[in-house]
Amino acid sequence: MLASAFESYRQAIKSRHLSLVWHGYGSAIFLEIGELSTQQRRDGSDGNPKGEYTVMIEWSWRIESEAAILAGSWTDEQNWDEIFEPLVGRRIEDVVLFARLPELSITLEKGRYFTSFMTAEGQPAWTIFRNSRDDGKVSSISVVAGHVVEAFE
Repeated sequence: MLASAFESYRQAIKSRHLSLVWHGYGSAIFLEIGELSTQQRRDGSDGNPKGEYTVMIEWSWRIESEAAILAGSWTDEQNWDEIFEPLVGRRIEDVVLFARLPELSITLEKGRYFTSFMTAEGQPAWTIFRNSRDDGKVSSISVVAGHVVEAFE
């Protein structure tokens, strides 16, 4: 595991606010963290705003309270927005890795948690992107061959 890279992202994300939660294709969710910037798609139409950091969980995720699972990747998509909406604006208290193959858990204030947990063969399916404002470049961390690795675009 590239502990220093994860720790760098962890420290940068802690104490920022969850600015937007949106869903992509299938059950993929995106958590936009920090100040949002507008984005345009290749066709010129408006895209989803992007935060200073973006957490992508491709599938097999859940949102927890202290005592229950509130929703997950198998929850009816029609209910996702009403579940995501009350989480926006909450401060991120911590981001941790757990399990032998590193899964991600994000603790929000007021006892809410986003957790990844891959249930199919392969690797945990999460990525944290550091979205640069100055040069347009992005770096990211994700799991490859059971280890957290950092990539640069």
